[in-house]
Amino acid sequence: MAFGLNGERVRLVPLDEARHLENYYQWLNDYELTDGIIVKPPITMPMEKDFFANFAQAKGHTIFAIELLDGTHIGSSGVHNINNPIGTANTGSFIGTKDLWGKGYATEANRLRAWYCFHVLGLRVIYSEYLDGNAASKRMQEKVGYLPCGVRPAKYWYRGRFRDEHLTFLTRERWLELYPQHSV
Repeated sequence: MAFGLNGERVRLVPLDEARHLENYYQWLNDYELTDGIIVKPPITMPMEKDFFANFAQAKGHTIFAIELLDGTHIGSSGVHNINNPIGTANTGSFIGTKDLWGKGYATEANRLRAWYCFHVLGLRVIYSEYLDGNAASKRMQEKVGYLPCGVRPAKYWYRGRFRDEHLTFLTRERWLELYPQHSV
């Protein structure tokens, strides 16, 4: 039986070690995929199992597997550092199945995640970021409605050079303006 937050082509579901662990292990050890995200391979299987056992269920974090409606696991989308008293959180995602890059799946998944943040968690603003050179993440965030709010120059030493971190945000008000069909 299918469950989760359903969109037109994807759904967000809770992580399930039996269904998702092997994909995460492979994806997070793919240097092409991790070039645009802050993950530094190698990631061992015990490290990934520890993530599933601990961090993925930690208070203040909600991590979803992104699946196609037929149940095929294609990526990950998370809400991190959830701060209910002030109504904020950080967000991030990736599509691990490379032949699905550039087809709008991340945009759809991140719209679902924003709905979850604003309508289920009751947040007022969500933040994200992308590394300098990650044009796909920048485009996806713009399509969802995130706005730029700053740059941390040379924040990360990554793959032989310092890379800027571009900061973005999306407010509940902007979300409801862009997606009035989701107003409560």
